[in-house]
Amino acid sequence: MRLSLTVNGRATTADDVWEGESLLYVLRERLGLPGSKNACEQGECGSCTVYLDRVPVCACLVAAGQAEGREVGTVEGLAEQDELSEVQRAFVETGAVQCGFCTPGLLVAADDLVNRVPNPSDAEIREALAGNLCRCTGYEKIMEAVRAAASASPSGSSDDSPEERRT
Repeated sequence: MRLSLTVNGRATTADDVWEGESLLYVLRERLGLPGSKNACEQGECGSCTVYLDRVPVCACLVAAGQAEGREVGTVEGLAEQDELSEVQRAFVETGAVQCGFCTPGLLVAADDLVNRVPNPSDAEIREALAGNLCRCTGYEKIMEAVRAAASASPSGSSDDSPEERRT
């Protein structure tokens, strides 16, 4: 089948898509967007998290046909004109990136949180990232990165210190 969708703001088609293919497979193998990672193939690790109509989903659990005519946003789409997004910049600056396998999913989940919740508490950050597993960082640098991204975001600036926002 032919799949027509919008990926990172661009109208895109993929030909010869098998009905049982996952959106993750189409993104990586047919459209050349390897950012989202294929790890568990069961929606447990979050490494394949992408936006589907601005809602974070595990792309490994979405049948490709379900994306027909819809908008998909990948980790590659977070940067604009070769400029890192606030979340991407914060992950780099705080050392939240180690092996990088979980990073794409964490970036999309963190981006979603920062865009929805100004000044998220640590509990809100933990909840937003709960579906993303990391085996390298111990999560503290990731938490630090999300706090930094939220405070740098136009909707996240506040006079409260990070300690005051934590719960």
